[in-house]
Amino acid sequence: MQFYRRQNKNTVVPIVPMIDILFILLIFFIVSTNFKRPRHQMQITLPTAKDLPTNQVVEEMSVLAIDAQGNLALEGANVPPELLDDYLKAWQKVNPTRKLEVEADEKAPFGKLVEIWGALTRVGIQVMPTRTRQPAKP
Repeated sequence: MQFYRRQNKNTVVPIVPMIDILFILLIFFIVSTNFKRPRHQMQITLPTAKDLPTNQVVEEMSVLAIDAQGNLALEGANVPPELLDDYLKAWQKVNPTRKLEVEADEKAPFGKLVEIWGALTRVGIQVMPTRTRQPAKP
């Protein structure tokens, strides 16, 4: 008498389609990631303000930073004071619609700030309000 023997099926998980899907997801996440750029490389202590209307950033702006010694940095690159006009003209050619924000240390020399405003005016860049920090809450 012949008995029916059940044949064991090899249950294998298809790995090749999973690897394909993994690579597609990996490429999607790499392409859609927004990397944050560092704001500046200089150590700046921002002055306090009593009233700040909003904490939201309306649009992304480039940064011209001034530290306590009067050193300048445009988007993280050190700028020699005598070449500030040339750097600003080159920046304006690369970024015609982008706004420029001035970040100044609270101990930055006022004369240097006036020189920067003069250079911005000569190049034709509108001076944006400077960034401040909120005062400590009691």
